[in-house]
Amino acid sequence: MRKSIVFKLFLLTTGLCLFVIAGIFIGQTVFFEQYYVHQKMEKVEAALQSYRLDGTAHSGDAQTAAMQEQSFYQHTNAWLALLDERGYLKYSDDYEIEIRLERSDTAAALSEESITIPLYAVMDVERAVPDSLLFPDFLHEGQRLALEGIVIEGKLYPQRISRNSSNLRDESRLENERLVNKEYEVLSGLGNALEYRERYPNVLTYGTVTQIRLPQGEQASRYMNRLFLDRVKAFQADLLYGDYAEESGTITDYKENGIDYKIFVERIADQSGNPAYLFAMTSLQPVHEAAEIMQSYYIYIVIGTLLLVMLASFYFSRRIAGPLLRIDKMTQRMAKLDFSEKIPIKTEDEIGNLSRNINRLSDMLNAHIVRLEQDIEKEKRLEETRKEFISGVSHELRTPLSVLESCLYILKDKADSPRRDYYFTAMEDEVQKMNLLVGDMLELAKYESGTYKLEMEAFRMDEVLQRICAKLEADLADKKIDLQIRITPVEVIANRSRIEQVIVNFMTNAIRYTPEQQMIIITTVEKEETVDISIENKGVHIPAEQMEKIWDRFYRGDHSRHRSTGGTGLGLAISKQILELHGAPYGALNTEDGVLFYFELKKNTKM
Repeated sequence: MRKSIVFKLFLLTTGLCLFVIAGIFIGQTVFFEQYYVHQKMEKVEAALQSYRLDGTAHSGDAQTAAMQEQSFYQHTNAWLALLDERGYLKYSDDYEIEIRLERSDTAAALSEESITIPLYAVMDVERAVPDSLLFPDFLHEGQRLALEGIVIEGKLYPQRISRNSSNLRDESRLENERLVNKEYEVLSGLGNALEYRERYPNVLTYGTVTQIRLPQGEQASRYMNRLFLDRVKAFQADLLYGDYAEESGTITDYKENGIDYKIFVERIADQSGNPAYLFAMTSLQPVHEAAEIMQSYYIYIVIGTLLLVMLASFYFSRRIAGPLLRIDKMTQRMAKLDFSEKIPIKTEDEIGNLSRNINRLSDMLNAHIVRLEQDIEKEKRLEETRKEFISGVSHELRTPLSVLESCLYILKDKADSPRRDYYFTAMEDEVQKMNLLVGDMLELAKYESGTYKLEMEAFRMDEVLQRICAKLEADLADKKIDLQIRITPVEVIANRSRIEQVIVNFMTNAIRYTPEQQMIIITTVEKEETVDISIENKGVHIPAEQMEKIWDRFYRGDHSRHRSTGGTGLGLAISKQILELHGAPYGALNTEDGVLFYFELKKNTKM
């Protein structure tokens, strides 16, 4: 039995209105708090990003920093502080004390001769009035003080300060309560005091006050927010003890006296490139701010209601034409070669059949285009392989051709040389190697297609290294390079000719970049199942930003060199392919006074 269209429209309209009314109440009771928090967080995050990008974070003095922090609070209703890499407030030079440390056995772990301690970390600003009864009587220039604290990376972080060691537990002491509490927390977590002291040594040392700076007038207002400074000191404690994950930005929740807060921490770099932190804290409680956001929230509700009414009217007018609109949209996408969408088939009439046929046509066209793109991609890869093959062959044939040329020159100049047979043998050997090289480059091209297979054998690595060094003796002598060989007899499982090629590439690379009268060291280190082979050349380093790029094809660290002096840039790339075929770990790193290339091969354990 067919239902009346009027009845259907009545039910649809009634349900839509009920949905709108329910949505308003649900939005007010359930989602408003989440909306408020989201808006608040976005506002603070946007202000932090603007603060970081416009360069105002690097103010340079305490007065300017205080003005910027006040402006930030007026704009976002959030407190802001810029912290240095140690977690201290930057530009707090109006509220700090300088102490010259005394050298002693207990202070041997310190790398500082004097330290500057921000006084807000150990003393409330209300005590910073010299004439008041609350001001510590031992804080004046020339006074000898006892300091107790932890040492992290050679720097002292005071926990307690007093006139002498016997007063460090008295009420008159100055104490960084958060750092002390963190020590107890970490110590209880480790459960081993000895382990804790090894990681965070506690030092009792002495020093003399050289200078004290206290805030005057309005400058003191920067340090009056105890709650905010308490969170700053808590963050510093987490940072020093490694409990803060240094991500691009973190947001944490905090609750105090029944009020919820959001804490924002963003890691940045200061003017010197050292790490710094933007630390902001905002309350989720302010009534006037909630009222403003509620007003904007009601605006969205009104707009949403109007949109729903308009959509309902639009729905009635387009209900029948909907399938045709979907077909039109689908065909437009097909005209742009976009076959990602399909027409939903909801009826079994003529429109449903048309939709089904268009979907089938879309699938057929998509399959043909995909096959065509695959063929084009294969052709591109084949062309790239051809180019790389030609470049690789030209690079690798240069060395044997140079040997042949040298031998021919010597034979021509000294036809009756007693080493005539030796040079002929050397030339024959290089010709054979060139033949092998061409064949192996073809095999490498096959490898790039996923078909290349290495033939492994057992051979003595020390013999291979000695033979290669003998061949390169003349090149070493030309640059007066001292070659030191620290190898042990060991047998490995690998493809001998390919590993020889890797070593030759590493050695020629080392000779090329080693300054005259420097040193090259060849070392083998035998392990339980593997052998480490390393070649280190002294006197030069590779810039850190180029370290990963040296394995790329045609890459040269010194762009001013030509191919005649710097090679084609394929040697290390080919070595990389060979070592990856072996599944061998490899790499390069800067040492104290040079560069070390290394790789690892499996040892023959069946001897």
